[in-house]
Amino acid sequence: QSRAPKNAVTRRKGDSKDPLQAVAPMPGMVTEVAVGVGHRVKAGDPLVTLEAMKMLTTISAAEDGVVTEVIVRVGEAVETDDLLLCLEK
Repeated sequence: QSRAPKNAVTRRKGDSKDPLQAVAPMPGMVTEVAVGVGHRVKAGDPLVTLEAMKMLTTISAAEDGVVTEVIVRVGEAVETDDLLLCLEK
């Protein structure tokens, strides 16, 4: 039997070195998605907030860009290195 939580989904893995990808730094639950497809963001703008062990972690844009894809939704579980959303310059 699988030990994965019922709300766990197999997701694409991202590249944490790619500034145009927002990647989960740890396992957690998505508590906020601050942007949508087409939103222009500046470096440092909040993109996604995760909760892990009752601590909130905000994933921010590494560079200016436009959101091209949002992969996660509030309430979904993510694992380390899961791709959360994509940007383009």
